[in-house]
Amino acid sequence: MNTSIREEGNLYIATLEGRLDTAAAEQVSKDLQPLNDSKDHDIVIDCSALEYISSSGLRILLNIRKHAAVTHSKVTILRPNADIMKVFQMTGFLNLFDIKND
Repeated sequence: MNTSIREEGNLYIATLEGRLDTAAAEQVSKDLQPLNDSKDHDIVIDCSALEYISSSGLRILLNIRKHAAVTHSKVTILRPNADIMKVFQMTGFLNLFDIKND
């Protein structure tokens, strides 16, 4: 699992690549901590290269959303594949996040 974060103006863009499973979740959580610490940035999480997400991965995304809500920041999920969209649909994430496929 590879993660990266880049800053573009008032926006953090996090890229997730590979399988966000239970084994990877602890390191990914540490890697994405700057998103939780952000006070004035909107967040885009690019999932175009994310192959799989487990419940541990979903918790990481929920935690990011929770911290962003405190500062009224927006969290957008970008280009999740069809399998991840199914997981988002089953878990109600479609109602929690702004999801863009363009």
